[in-house]
Amino acid sequence: MRSWLSYLITASAAVIELNRAASAQLPVSPPTELPAVVVTAPRKATAKNPQKATKGEKGDVVISPTANPTPVAETTSSVTLITAADMERDQRRTAPDALITVPGINLVQSGGPGGVTSVFMRGTNSDHVKVLIDGIDVSDPSSPGRAFDFGQLLTADLGSIEVLRGPQSGLYGADALGGVIAITTKQGEGPPLVTGTVEAGSFGTFNQTSSLSGSEKGFNYAFNFAHLHSDATPVTPLELLPPGEKRNDDDYDNQTYSTKLGFDVTKDLTFNVVARYTDATLKFTNDDPFAFPTFPEARRSIQTVHQLYTRGESVLSLFGGAFKSYAAVGYTNARNSTLFPDSPLASENDGERIKYDWRGVTTLAPGQTLIVGLESQTERLSANANFLGRAATSAEETNRAGYVELQSEIAKRLFMAANVRLDDNDNFGDHATWRVAPAYIVPGTETKLKGSIGTAFHAPSLNDRFVDFPPFFFANPNLKPEASTGYDLGFEQPLLSNRLRVGVSYFRNDITDLIQTSFDPVTSVSTSINIGRAATYGTEWFASLLLTDELRLRGDYTHTDALDAVTGLELLRRPKDKASATLAWSPTGPWSFSATVLGVSSWDDIDRATFAPVTAPGFTIVNVAANYKIDDHMSLFGRVDNLFDLHYQDPTGFERPGLGVFVGIRLTNR
Repeated sequence: MRSWLSYLITASAAVIELNRAASAQLPVSPPTELPAVVVTAPRKATAKNPQKATKGEKGDVVISPTANPTPVAETTSSVTLITAADMERDQRRTAPDALITVPGINLVQSGGPGGVTSVFMRGTNSDHVKVLIDGIDVSDPSSPGRAFDFGQLLTADLGSIEVLRGPQSGLYGADALGGVIAITTKQGEGPPLVTGTVEAGSFGTFNQTSSLSGSEKGFNYAFNFAHLHSDATPVTPLELLPPGEKRNDDDYDNQTYSTKLGFDVTKDLTFNVVARYTDATLKFTNDDPFAFPTFPEARRSIQTVHQLYTRGESVLSLFGGAFKSYAAVGYTNARNSTLFPDSPLASENDGERIKYDWRGVTTLAPGQTLIVGLESQTERLSANANFLGRAATSAEETNRAGYVELQSEIAKRLFMAANVRLDDNDNFGDHATWRVAPAYIVPGTETKLKGSIGTAFHAPSLNDRFVDFPPFFFANPNLKPEASTGYDLGFEQPLLSNRLRVGVSYFRNDITDLIQTSFDPVTSVSTSINIGRAATYGTEWFASLLLTDELRLRGDYTHTDALDAVTGLELLRRPKDKASATLAWSPTGPWSFSATVLGVSSWDDIDRATFAPVTAPGFTIVNVAANYKIDDHMSLFGRVDNLFDLHYQDPTGFERPGLGVFVGIRLTNR
């Protein structure tokens, strides 16, 4: 099985360091770059500044499927849009909370706020999802698999989240086997706007946010601060504790600062800058590494996370607007440190990435948009020597890529997007990927028929190739990329004058050269090798109903089969069935309400104490939220999470929060 679990089994000294991450990114058997789109989210989705997924003349506009503003009605891909209004209505404070109902996604979080959080999309691995914030690749170059930890991402400054499903390496490069999650932060517009919120509630929660935003004479600005705090989240199941040992609740504190600036130097030249910094600390209960079966330690470990993401971009319009040039440089730094009880030295990882990218966008003819681009990025890893036997490690690699995409309106009702990309990596050489996605709207019935087929790959991370834990585990610098071919077919049908919309998609991914850990029972030595194959397939269903102008209902259902193609066994932490329903009611007057029901079926997992295979039971939870607008400057809000106080574990060995009640106030100057 993949990296983390094998470390746990083969090296008891490494258990302390790895168990926390394993809880959410448990090695699965087999396992889980358009140049970034424009940094800022403008007041309109224009060719100059296309990064805003909001309402356009033809309805909601999304960016991620083609890197070009496209009405959802004309999109050829399976994409879910979550807006700032959705997150505010449902009072989702973290990205994991905002993503829980998205079809095709299984989200696993080790406990409460701040717990390591992984997203498995369409049955693929957690490191098979490309994650962008304002066009910045926010994956951690120092982590195994290079997966992004969603547990540190707050929503206070997020303007939209686009979840794009299916292989996307033809546009986005490595890591997009399952899909892409593209996040856009809010941009200032209009007169100065000052907002602030305070929220308190269960589990020692005390949260605050503040922001200042606006625009004037070609300059737009947004400054945001968010503080999330909880100090009493029960995570460790009581049955795992030794007799007489007290449970220590998790304590989490996250402070996130962000800014977004844009300046129109002339009508043809714009500069955009974004920056985001997170400082978070989690005190959590780890397992005793010298016991088997393992059991929780009496004292908590301390994990600190420092994340810096920034990007600067110029947008130049040439030939009377016929050609747009986007040139940018971005920088990512992720520093993680974990201090264990009685340890003389913290375990520290530092990953950084610097990326240069350019793309040009031109309209060849009405309905024919061509996008071409180049990019170069360098990733670096630094891991300290520590008492667990890990030697000090540093490594780096550079990847260069070029790509081209054609977005076509072939006829009034026939659309297509096609792209091809070539990546050239210092360590594993060339890798070509592509994607074709057509859609057709049937006259009369307005049925939308859509499909896509494409290839993708996941490059082995620096951690996979160069970080050793002697004498039990040795990295493999000769690993090859994992590769996949995937497709989907589906339709969407509007009914009742488009007040009801239903749809279904069938998807399949065939993955080869999966990176798994090979264990030699004679020497007790493990290493990573390319050996596995997997097949993931299933269906995604949805129905959206506008009952009245004030009352909306949406339901989603996903069925997923995820199998090891060699053994025929089911992959870990992939529930076969997931269903959700959301009711949003905005009656005339100051009130608004929402309610969400989420049901997840059982799944295969690993016991936290013995590492034995187990079948985890499914669960159903209900969340409700209400908002009351006192006047134009003050609102009250409250919510109840897990309304019926269901006690469940996801993953096995980590309790999810029970009944939670939260209330707060929002203030604004307009």
